[in-house]
Amino acid sequence: MQMTTAESQTSLPFIELESQFSAHNYHPLPVVLSRGQGVYVWDVDGKKYYDFLSGYSALNQGHCHPKIISTLIQQAQRLTLTSRAFHNDQYAEYARFITSFFGYDKVLPMNTGVEAVETSIKLARRWGYDVKGIQENKARIIVFENNFHGRTSTVISFSSDPSAYTGFGPYMPGFDLIPYNDLSALAKALQNKDVAAVLMEPIQGEAGVVVPETGYLSKAYEYCKQANVLFIGDEIQTGLGRTGKMLACDHENVRPDILILGKALSGGVLPISAVLADDEIMLTIKPGEHGSTYAGSPLASALAITALTVLKNENMTENAALMGNYFREGLESLKSPFIETIRGKGLLNAVVIHQNHPELAWDLCLILKENGLLAKPTHGNKIRFAPPLIISKIQMDECLEIIEDSLAVLK
Repeated sequence: MQMTTAESQTSLPFIELESQFSAHNYHPLPVVLSRGQGVYVWDVDGKKYYDFLSGYSALNQGHCHPKIISTLIQQAQRLTLTSRAFHNDQYAEYARFITSFFGYDKVLPMNTGVEAVETSIKLARRWGYDVKGIQENKARIIVFENNFHGRTSTVISFSSDPSAYTGFGPYMPGFDLIPYNDLSALAKALQNKDVAAVLMEPIQGEAGVVVPETGYLSKAYEYCKQANVLFIGDEIQTGLGRTGKMLACDHENVRPDILILGKALSGGVLPISAVLADDEIMLTIKPGEHGSTYAGSPLASALAITALTVLKNENMTENAALMGNYFREGLESLKSPFIETIRGKGLLNAVVIHQNHPELAWDLCLILKENGLLAKPTHGNKIRFAPPLIISKIQMDECLEIIEDSLAVLK
């Protein structure tokens, strides 16, 4: 049975207004939020919830972190945008800061995550032609089944999700789709001398937090080095402390040739993304060949420095590792007949609802909402649980109790 919850008289006008005037490209839970602080959000009726989606990991530092908001206000009162037609005092410091923070020669700033993915594709192709010597317009990029790198026309061209690509063709050529977590398939695909890069999520987030076998990332990176192919790490969702390491690739000591960051790079304040690489790769792009009006703005630059600083100084990565283990152990102890699988690293986790009851993923999220916790299904029967990295043990205990009580309602 598909469960329903009655929207409040306060929230209903907002929901109806959005339905009338907004494109119907999302299917939100029936809740209208008006305020956030730390791990909590409040709806228009004043009801408080734990946020267990964190803006798809854009809010690793929590809602409205005071130091990030302070930087936002101070910089917004001085200078917000110059475009890269001119230098600005904040971007120079940001470029130095982020390259030092992650250990790369250069950064190319962008805004959204998918813009950074598109940038990495262009960089990999240019490197393939100028450095590796691939014949012009022949470069291939290896990608993986059930990937999610965004929704631009290029990126959906190598999606394996029909809801992402159906009806949006013709598609961009140049991508080889292979199974994820399959080293033999990767080795075979890398035999093609026209391959310039491998584009990989170290954990597939949108697919339902699919964690590859231990050793897969390091071996895949080794295969790339042997084949003279770039390893592109899409850490937009998995990076910045989410999995209990600063980068998910750090779990296997893999340093991507091209590193893609986004989401929590601004602490959830505005779209900021970044592509990091060394000079051999980055300097293949010349003036006028790539850019964006808002990328590298003074406001974005100042915010990103603060977002990274509080992430490190407040030990959020370490807390994600501790609380993630605690959360998964707590879920396991519930022994719910409705949960088929529990998987994740750090505070990027998911439960797979039993295939006999896939509709219960949505039902459970509605019950969780009523009980004060917000989460959202992905791909039918999977629910991601990804709270801000600042969550405490006391708060986690309360959340596990909410989940236990909500599962009891399903029974």
